[in-house]
Amino acid sequence: MFLRSPCANFAHIIKKEGMKKIAIINGPNLNLLGVREPGVYGSQSMDDYFGELKTLFSHRAKLTYFQSNSEGALIDELHRVGFEVDGIVLNAGAYTHTSIAIADAIRAIKAPVVEVHISNVHNREDFRSKSMLSAACCGVILGFGLDSYRLAVEALLNKAI
Repeated sequence: MFLRSPCANFAHIIKKEGMKKIAIINGPNLNLLGVREPGVYGSQSMDDYFGELKTLFSHRAKLTYFQSNSEGALIDELHRVGFEVDGIVLNAGAYTHTSIAIADAIRAIKAPVVEVHISNVHNREDFRSKSMLSAACCGVILGFGLDSYRLAVEALLNKAI
């Protein structure tokens, strides 16, 4: 039994006028995008892509970005922004498959969360097919490369889920 419906807070996004606040949070090893396994994750850095996202959504949303390799820091950031922003795009990296604590943090906050993965995790190792976070999130977008982040922001802004 969930304490709240994962998508219960979309109503406040739709009712709110003006710029929306969307936080993008990345987990372990995603600081190495552009360098790490370019065949899987591409050759563009997240810093470069985030700049493109900010430009693309400049008239609709204020985007922020946070990355950590530490599970506790990710939870702290979810707690910090989860009552201030209108939505969160979360790529928890490998913690997706192991962290009940991050799932609990998602359930504890007000902002709706979209789980994102750059690769199609179902086309990779079997352990990557199981997410501990999906049930706590409003939706999951995966397999579209870095464009998965854009799709998640669009979903939050358009209440597409």
